[in-house]
Amino acid sequence: MNSSSVTSHQETPWLALYSICLAAFLVPMAMSAVNLALPSIAEDLLVDAVLLSWIPSAPLWGSVVLMLPISRLADIWGRKRVHLLGLCLYAFSSLAVVWIDSIEWLLVFRVIQGLASSFIFATAMAMVAILAGTKQRGMFLGIISTSVYLGLTTGPAAGGLLTEWLGWRSVFWLPVPGICLAFGLIAWFMPHEPKLVGSEESSQYSMRQRFDVTGSLLFSLSISCLFFGVTGLPDAGFVVLLVAGLGLSVGFVYQQRRASVPLIRIDALSQNRIFNRSMLASLFMYGASFPVLFIVSLYLQYIQGLSPGDAGKVVLLQALLTACIAPIAGRLSDKYDPRILATTGCGLYILGFVLLFFVGMQTPLWQVKTGLCLLGVGFGLFSSPNNNAAISSVDPSRLGIASGLLNLARTGGNMFSTAIMVVIFNYYFADQILQPEHYSELLTVVRITLLLGILYALFGGYFSLTRGRKRTED
Repeated sequence: MNSSSVTSHQETPWLALYSICLAAFLVPMAMSAVNLALPSIAEDLLVDAVLLSWIPSAPLWGSVVLMLPISRLADIWGRKRVHLLGLCLYAFSSLAVVWIDSIEWLLVFRVIQGLASSFIFATAMAMVAILAGTKQRGMFLGIISTSVYLGLTTGPAAGGLLTEWLGWRSVFWLPVPGICLAFGLIAWFMPHEPKLVGSEESSQYSMRQRFDVTGSLLFSLSISCLFFGVTGLPDAGFVVLLVAGLGLSVGFVYQQRRASVPLIRIDALSQNRIFNRSMLASLFMYGASFPVLFIVSLYLQYIQGLSPGDAGKVVLLQALLTACIAPIAGRLSDKYDPRILATTGCGLYILGFVLLFFVGMQTPLWQVKTGLCLLGVGFGLFSSPNNNAAISSVDPSRLGIASGLLNLARTGGNMFSTAIMVVIFNYYFADQILQPEHYSELLTVVRITLLLGILYALFGGYFSLTRGRKRTED
């Protein structure tokens, strides 16, 4: 083998990683940028406060409802194919926003964006884990986490500036050329996945690994009923929907235990303490984190009177610090116990929430910035070590579904915490458009949301601390 062949072989994993990271950067950037455009969208489309809160919520439902079915399909059909399909769907749904002129159509395409993101993120972590092998998995996962949080970093600032310069629709269409570039790079550099040999599922690969249609339908219906049931509380009809969702969830678990080729091996999941506790930690920590961008951006623009661009510069502090810390924490988690790093991050995250909880009508910006900095450092310490511990504890043949479960925990936490926030908005504002006379109620909503964040992070820290040590590998 000549030297150029060796160099090409050595470079391919890194080129493939950077290609995946480009997509992992652009999609969160586009999603987070929308939060800074919310007041402009509300003014242009005459949106009330409740519908406004659905703009960040709608893609969450879309991303969760198909997360497990898509993850399993990716294990069968190929993670690269599913990932590329998601990029195409995301680009289409983003361009379509240019022509919409009503909040209803905007919400439809936000749901499609969420569906596309489930294709992308259900596969990204598994593809990165395959590229990394076992010795540098934490570092590779840290790099992709950095990409996500760099996207979140630039998203608010970009969203604020684009809204001021080109209007809110530009927040949707401007990332599309970059997403198309990511599609081409991944198609070129990401190697095709070999069939698994000698694994627990090698025999099933020969018959294309039957897809669990019944389980997929039960999962999607249960998630939908739970999500929309929570958002409509306390109305009696939505209580019925919530109860139906709980019943369907029980039916899903029962069906999974009996299915010959289930989406999730329930018994194996319950016995893998590291993985299930990492999932629960992720569920609560992401549940704590997602409403922060939305609620703080509203606080800064409505109560503090900042422009969208200035508010974006303040909000980006959290994501910027997360982006800086995540790869370092990931690398450290290859050498040291991820449990300690992740739990320390949870503690700092709680401190950040406590500081933000005490904001008021005249709070100096340094207090808000300090709280966001603590959130950023804390989440950077948590995210990569938590993912590394979870991924390292599963069989390679189930990396796709493991990646999907972790992303389900992430988006599920986002979805249900945001659904609760929608309930709070509905209680305080109903169908009113936010005006200065509502700012005291808005501050109350901000504090309630932050208090819930403290509780979520406490649960996340508990599950992180009690997960056990990461499995060592040769």
